[in-house]
Amino acid sequence: MKQLLLDVVPSPLPTLADFIPGRNTELLAMLGRLASGEEKERFVYLWGHAGCGKTHLLKAVSDNSMRNGFNAVYLSCKPDTIFDTCSETADCIAVDNVDCLDPVAQISLFSLYNRIRDEGRSLLLVSGLVPPPQLALRADLITRLGWGLVYRIHELTDEEKTDVMKNHATSRGFNLPQDVCNHLLHHGHRDLPSLLAMIDALDKHALASQRQITLPLLRELLTGTAS
Repeated sequence: MKQLLLDVVPSPLPTLADFIPGRNTELLAMLGRLASGEEKERFVYLWGHAGCGKTHLLKAVSDNSMRNGFNAVYLSCKPDTIFDTCSETADCIAVDNVDCLDPVAQISLFSLYNRIRDEGRSLLLVSGLVPPPQLALRADLITRLGWGLVYRIHELTDEEKTDVMKNHATSRGFNLPQDVCNHLLHHGHRDLPSLLAMIDALDKHALASQRQITLPLLRELLTGTAS
């Protein structure tokens, strides 16, 4: 099978403007104020299931902050991530996937919270899979994670994802049948970037084979029987 699923134009950098809000309108507005410096909260914790958009939002806030003239850093946590120098120059620090930190890294993040509290300058934006009380982390770090604003990121409903997929298809010049949407939602990855990447791959395959986009064409692509 040709590398149809891999040979897709890379997605642009995440922005707040291209995040589909769904039930997250209040959160999105607050993050916009944070990125512009209008919101004075120093600590924000975002949580939600994998694929709900945490990484998108943290990267978008970091990018928007830099566009507004602030120093920003985005960190995708590994077990041994250390935060010792983060507060020295950064106005905005985005810490993604806090769940995975090992004991030493947790102490480092705990110290970063205390430094930001004492200095009163930087913004610390952290994400995890569950709300702070449910994290398997140090008790004192869990307390810090709940210091400021805590928001759940609500995943889009299937109906909202369908609307986004159909609008995306329309922007590329074709109509996406409902049965194709249903199949995508019930097979494979359900997060929005994966769904849109699949639509892009399907569009490319349809153009290459000079066929209409249909459910059989999608199944052909998914099962690797495309010629």
